[in-house]
This record gives sequence, structure tokens and C-alpha cells, in this order.
Amino acid sequence: MSSGQAPPNIGRIAYRENLTRELAIIRVQPADGSAVPDFKAGQFVALGLKLDDDEKITYRAYSLSSPPEEKRHFEFYIKWATEPVMGKLTSALFDVGVGGELYWRKPAGAFTIEDRKTDGTPETRRLVLVASGTGLAPFISYVMHLKNIGSKRKVVLLHGAKYAQELGYRGMLEKMAADNPDFKYLPTVSRPDHPLSQGWRGNTGRVETLLGPQLEKLVGEKITPANSFFHICGYQGTIDSVVSILSPLGFVTNRNKRKDGSFDIKIETYG
Repeated sequence: MSSGQAPPNIGRIAYRENLTRELAIIRVQPADGSAVPDFKAGQFVALGLKLDDDEKITYRAYSLSSPPEEKRHFEFYIKWATEPVMGKLTSALFDVGVGGELYWRKPAGAFTIEDRKTDGTPETRRLVLVASGTGLAPFISYVMHLKNIGSKRKVVLLHGAKYAQELGYRGMLEKMAADNPDFKYLPTVSRPDHPLSQGWRGNTGRVETLLGPQLEKLVGEKITPANSFFHICGYQGTIDSVVSILSPLGFVTNRNKRKDGSFDIKIETYG
């Protein structure tokens, strides 16, 4: 290690829940017992391991699913992707048991909640959060944070997964929707006939199929850029599909802002 370079942060896996063989919720605590550093809902943390007996630490970024108010640990919602190429770091991470050590970098990232318009006034449009797979992670941080601060902003969370067992945080989200009329949760499963979807009686198809009449019926009005702001997180195919549906309706992405800097869709590729 070169002189002047800070030593890496060490963490320990404090909790792990396997939803399937390839999907888990993992909590990481700083090994020195300190509180996790401040961050904004929607940011990520790079986790690191030494691979193949190499002294070099390999890092990969994972979105935080825990809210900023949770200071005991970082929480992650992680898929062990085996296709098209097996992720080396994630594969190694899945082999680390509770109590095992790993490295972490301080939170970073710009996929955060837009709470101000370009003129500085509060952003009050309904938040429509569209997630595929583990793209759900930052939105769990969003909704828990908004709940913690007592926000009255209307939120709709759409989540698409291959199998019902991959609808992470489903029980918590269903309870939040039952307890709060300003929060709506709409999950869907693209492979309802698979054993991992046994007993599923809900929506079927990819998450973008929920846009349109089904979403408008849920919120009770036509979805327009004047009343709704979209965040999309997930596979590139999901993002492309959702943008192709919303663009003809006048929605503009943060990658193609209007001249005044305004936009109605914020995008994060994940998975």
C-alpha cells in the first residue's frame, strides 16, 4: 500500500436471507462497530473481496436497500447472475457466510429522489417507481426513507420479477400499501407457471405491461408529466420499453433534458 493511502474499510456480514438459491438480502456492518456513514436514499456502496488468492481487492457497486436513517448496517438485495456471464465478485460474495469479512467503500451515486424542481420549488408530483429484478433495491431505500420522514408524497411502486419468490420485500410492501393510502404496490411475475411461482394469483407479464390502463385505474387519473415523475431501475430492456411507452406521452428523461433542465424520468441501469 502506498504511503498516504487510507486502509480499506472492513465490514462483516451480519445477516443473510436467501429468497432463492440465487437471490439474497444481505446486511453488512462496519467491522469496527462504527455507524455507517451518511448517504442519500438511492445511492450505492462498492463491496470488495480478494479473489483467487490475489492481494488486490476487487470491488463491485451494489445499490443500498436500507434507508439513510438505518445507521447499524448497510442492506443489499443481490442477485447471483449466472447468465450471460457469471459475475465473479457476486459469486464469491455468495460464498461468504454470516460473520465473514469483506471490504466496502463509502456510499456514492446520483440515483436519488428528486425533491426540487429546476426553479427550486418543492417537487410534489407522484413518484412512480418502476423496477425489474434487483433494480428494486434503491426503491426500498426510497420508500422506507419517505416513511421515516413522514412524507405525504404519493408513491406507486411497480416491480417485475421472473418468479413470485423473487418479489423481494413483498410482505413489507403489501403491509405499507395496506396502511398508507398514498402508497401503492403493484407486482408482476413473468413466469407464473414455474415452481418458484407456485400459488401466485397476481399480475403476470413484464413490469412495463402494468403501465397504461392498469396504472391509471390504480391511481384514479390519467398519468401525465404534470402529475407524475418516473424513476426506472433495472435491466436495459426494461428501461428501453418503459421510455418507449412514456416518451409519446411527453415524458422526458434525465439523459435528454429540456432546455430549462427539467425532466420527468430518472434512469439507472441495474442487473
